[in-house]
Amino acid sequence: MINSSAINRRSFIKGLCGTVASFGVSPISFANEKSPQLRLGYLPITDATPLLIAYENKYFQDEGIHALPPVKVRRWSTLTESFLTNKFNLTHMLFPIPVWMRFNRKFPVKVLAWNHVNGSALTVKKNSNIKSFKDLGGCQIAVPYWYSMHNIILQMGLRHVGLKPVIQSHTAPLQSDQVNLFILPPPEMPSAMLAQKIDGYIVAEPFNAIAEIKIGAKILRFTGDIWKNHPCCVVVMNERLTKTSPVFTQKVVNAIVRAQHWIERNPLKTANILSKDGKNYLPVSEKILSRVFTGYELSKYSAGNIPQSIKHPKWEVGRIGFQPYPYPSATRLIIQEMHRTKMESDTQFLSSIKMDSAVTSLVDDTFVKKAIQNAGGLKHFSPTIDISNPWRREEIVAL
Repeated sequence: MINSSAINRRSFIKGLCGTVASFGVSPISFANEKSPQLRLGYLPITDATPLLIAYENKYFQDEGIHALPPVKVRRWSTLTESFLTNKFNLTHMLFPIPVWMRFNRKFPVKVLAWNHVNGSALTVKKNSNIKSFKDLGGCQIAVPYWYSMHNIILQMGLRHVGLKPVIQSHTAPLQSDQVNLFILPPPEMPSAMLAQKIDGYIVAEPFNAIAEIKIGAKILRFTGDIWKNHPCCVVVMNERLTKTSPVFTQKVVNAIVRAQHWIERNPLKTANILSKDGKNYLPVSEKILSRVFTGYELSKYSAGNIPQSIKHPKWEVGRIGFQPYPYPSATRLIIQEMHRTKMESDTQFLSSIKMDSAVTSLVDDTFVKKAIQNAGGLKHFSPTIDISNPWRREEIVAL
């Protein structure tokens, strides 16, 4: 299973490069999209929550948008290719993917907002002796995608304790200071752990909650407790669509921001809607999703527990959060960390990125700023922000 996933990944990269080369910066026709249909694609993970709630609560419809039912896909590679070929004109993506698209493949992707913050964890098998990052030496750890926040944050932690990430066959011997990384689709992760094929994985919810509840796995660390309120998935559209249909784009972002505001205030209702007990956007139970949206108890995860999944309770973050503004400081840090992150893919393009111009080229915050202001300001999403300078923040990373 692990080897075939790696082969599929390499085949996908070759095929995708051909696909993108075909499209590249050549015109994708939006000439007839003065009032486009919204074609939304998503992975069945909680990263997609604002897009799904905006549809289910009819916020897109309230904006006058003709929104087609969201289409579920199973792999990041499928979602990426579908966006590149204009099957979907709105989706969520792991933040490093648009970096690769824009600066390596020269595809005109635009990040319009953050879709959510935190929402992921590093989970290890039940009967392991893994109590902290330093115990990961000699382990097999799955990540969902090379261009992911999960891969970046995992390798931050490994470097911090002096461990070396490697990418090799899972049957090859490992030294005590090495950690083997490989791609595994998120839905396959809990079963691979149960079958003792992997020691752990770092991924978005609900797959950490699934492993906790169904197979007794342990949360080693929540990613939001490593990088405070880090972005994970972002809202993306094709830049040409944002330019040819700015009113449509603004309405889309308005609906997403409205959805994020509602989710923060209705976590259990959100869990019900998304679950197979509700509208079945995610193929998991309401019980599991309720743990995702509310399960961040200090008594269960903080001091006195082994492993200690929460080391920074004073940060007052949640297991998952929803804040739409794309802080430039976070974009810079992501690009910087991508330079240091080992991947089984081409990263040479990163050396040619000029940071300041890259941030503005990749991210367009004009639509989301207007939507946030219309919703009453950032204080409704981040009560502790500095109101005198709400569009800036300091990135806090503490292992």
